[in-house]
Amino acid sequence: MERLDKFISSMTEYTRSQIKKLALKGKIQVNSEIVKDCSLKIDPESDRIYVCKREITFKEKVYILMNKPDGVVCATQDLRDKTVLDLLSDDVKRKDLFPAGRLDKDTRGMVLITNDGELSHRILSPKKHIPKYYLVRLKENFCEKYAKEFEQGIIIDGGEKCLPAKVRGLENCPDAAFLELFEGKFHQVKRMFAAVENHVESLVRIRMGNLSMPENLESGSYVELLHKDVEKLLKTQSFEEVYNEFDSIFSSYWINKL
Repeated sequence: MERLDKFISSMTEYTRSQIKKLALKGKIQVNSEIVKDCSLKIDPESDRIYVCKREITFKEKVYILMNKPDGVVCATQDLRDKTVLDLLSDDVKRKDLFPAGRLDKDTRGMVLITNDGELSHRILSPKKHIPKYYLVRLKENFCEKYAKEFEQGIIIDGGEKCLPAKVRGLENCPDAAFLELFEGKFHQVKRMFAAVENHVESLVRIRMGNLSMPENLESGSYVELLHKDVEKLLKTQSFEEVYNEFDSIFSSYWINKL
């Protein structure tokens, strides 16, 4: 059993004081009864709770896959820019959500928003070997020599050495590349290609582990993941398998998005 106000606060963005005011106005309902006493004990798994006629359901863990647009930052809050959490609708928002990892403000594509800190750590830790896949549009055509340099662990500006990465050009788009990374240094992809005297024009993340971003997920849109989808995040395939799958299924769609 749990206090009504504590439950609503944990499942939404409402503060305790806001919940108290809503209750006094008759805006909170437990099952079929309007409740004005926020200290009422409820069973989150069996009672039906409504705030302003919206049902508040119990979810211990939440996993949201978003197609992040350009100009939006991966943060819980920002004083200047819109964040990925700002793009969530009110019926999805809750205080404990955060982006698991980050994409640069001008990088688009797949972002995981969750309240599962353990999963976030597993995804982000280089030691866990969960790969992230990117499509890159370059200023100059892709050179085959990049593959060897990236696989050896390229040294970027400031003398930082990156973990070994795999990259391959695309036959039908000479100025594009498909990249696999296991870490996320600041502006890493841009700095890696700058180290080989090229420039990143646009960048989109399309896959993490064995989970790909759906083709039909529009920029700024999101979907809640099922447990079977979350499990895919923690599984891996070889780079060649992923590249071949991308090349046969997604190439024309994603290249048009670059």
